Amino acid sequence: MQGDEIQLHDIKPIIDIQEYSLYYFLGLVGLVLLLAGGILYLVVLWFKRRNAFNIRKEHKKLLSSLDLSEPKKSAYAMTYYGATFKNDSPRHEQMYNNLISKLEDYKYKKTVERLDEETIGYFELYKEMCDV
Repeated sequence: MQGDEIQLHDIKPIIDIQEYSLYYFLGLVGLVLLLAGGILYLVVLWFKRRNAFNIRKEHKKLLSSLDLSEPKKSAYAMTYYGATFKNDSPRHEQMYNNLISKLEDYKYKKTVERLDEETIGYFELYKEMCDV
């Protein structure tokens, strides 16, 4: 009777158990990698924006540090750097045009006198209106 199997009554037959823990682990690792990649992307984006060159900030700084003792040079600088802020609002554009009309006397001549108080006042007012 060696070829015939004897039926055991006390022991249950072997059954297959489905094991999904590997799939759960791979899914969790994938989710963690996705979250880490997203956080890394946001950190890199934040650093890029923080260190980005801001032309408005630079022009505001240059307008604030203008040397008004050289009227011709400062008139051209006011025109160039002030144009950055002229499209902010209709009020800015009107004030910029007023400033440009005041600066016409100082631009296209070989020699010019000092900036008058009214032009300096217009410039100071325009400079205060500009925001970054």
